[in-house]
Amino acid sequence: MLEGGYSTIMVYTTWPGAVEAEAAGRAIVADGLAACVNILPGMVSIYRWQGEIERADEVVMILKTRADLAEPVAQAVRARHPYETPAVLFIPVTGGDADYLDWIAAETEE
Repeated sequence: MLEGGYSTIMVYTTWPGAVEAEAAGRAIVADGLAACVNILPGMVSIYRWQGEIERADEVVMILKTRADLAEPVAQAVRARHPYETPAVLFIPVTGGDADYLDWIAAETEE
């Protein structure tokens, strides 16, 4: 736990391209829902969708935020996402540099 009682999570999601991911990430950070968004290009996804094995070039987006903002972040991702069922996973952060964790908490406070 951070000072002030906040816990930190990372939200993992994927996007069809960097342009869409960057626009969504910028808006989510601007809205104060995440302190930082990392966009990692060049991922290949292989998955089953509607009974077929699919392959897609995608980008990974990792959002860093407070645990109590998990659902608002998920809603913001879904609202901006072109996929019918976007990947949205909450990954708890169990430790890290205290100053960085405090920065995440400070950047996402109202």
